[in-house]
Formats: sequence, structure tokens, C-alpha cells
Amino acid sequence: VGGEQISSIGRGLCVLLGISLEDTQRELEHMVRKILNLRVFEDESGKHWSKSVMDKQYEVLCVSQFTLQCILKGNKPDYHMAMPTEQAESFYNNFLEQLRKAYKPELIKDGKFGAYMQVHIQNDGPVTIELESPAATIDPKQLTKLEKQQQRKEKIRTKVPSESSRERNAPRNKDDPSASSGAEGDVSSEREP
Repeated sequence: VGGEQISSIGRGLCVLLGISLEDTQRELEHMVRKILNLRVFEDESGKHWSKSVMDKQYEVLCVSQFTLQCILKGNKPDYHMAMPTEQAESFYNNFLEQLRKAYKPELIKDGKFGAYMQVHIQNDGPVTIELESPAATIDPKQLTKLEKQQQRKEKIRTKVPSESSRERNAPRNKDDPSASSGAEGDVSSEREP
């Protein structure tokens, strides 16, 4: 942060935490349990996916990252689903406190909430695992206008082939010398960007 190293760990987990508007104490407790008990390390005999960070007595570095709550509005990121800063800082500090209570406080490290940070992660593998708190049943009436629009866009993208793909999939006349199956490595210069 600001050119100064404020935290580091050796072997362990780097947790990038995105806090949603909808997150509650229930989600927090679930994530603490999952993070500490996730079996991603090998045991003494070299068997993979056998030991947790607590089993190995490794460290945990937590970084608050609101950008994980991104929803794309076209090509522009929208962060309206991220918890506002004032609430998120309290939630994040509570998360750290719960991790420290459940494990060894000296093995839980963190960055600086809200600061622009340079985070250097050396993945072993690399292994990156996305954890989500259990999804509550969502009533469609509760979806925001933007979420409904996003869902409609995704449906349209998956159901309606583009004009260029319809052209590519159109049957070709065998007698047409300009028609090519592509097997000869034919590359058209009329492709869409």
C-alpha cells in the first residue's frame, strides 16, 4: 500500500473477499467455515486435496475486493451489488474477527480496507477456487431491473445465432466452385470483428 509492504504470508491461502449487498452474518459464518476447512493441500504422504489450512497450520491473507461483485452492463462493469463502503468495512472486520476466533489469530493477515493495493500472489499449481455462500431461493419479483435486463441479454445471446453464424451454417451448393468446406484451410477475409 503506497509503496510499503503492510502484510505477507508464507504457505497458505490468499482470500479475495467480495461482499454483496445481500450478505448477512449467516453468509459470513458459512464462508469462515468453508475457508478454514477447505481441503486443498496435500497430506504427509503426498495425497492431494487432503488437508485444510488449519490441518497444515498455514496462514491466511485476506483482501477485500469489491470488484468480485461486478455485473456487466454491456462491456462496462457495474458494482451496484457490492455492499457500500461504510457497511462493507464493518462486515469485513467482523469477517476477520470470526476467522481469528475460529483459528489462530496470529496466522490471519489482511491488507488495508479500501486502499489501492498491489497484491502479489504465487499460486501453487495454480489453484484458484471460487466459493459462494449458499444461494437463497430468489423470488423473481426481487430482481432489480438491471438484473432482469442482464438475464434477458444472456438468454438472447444463447438462443439467437448471429447473422454471420447463420451464414456459416447455411448449406453450400456442391457445384459452386467458390464454396469451401474449410477443410482446405480457406480463410475468409470478410469476417466480422
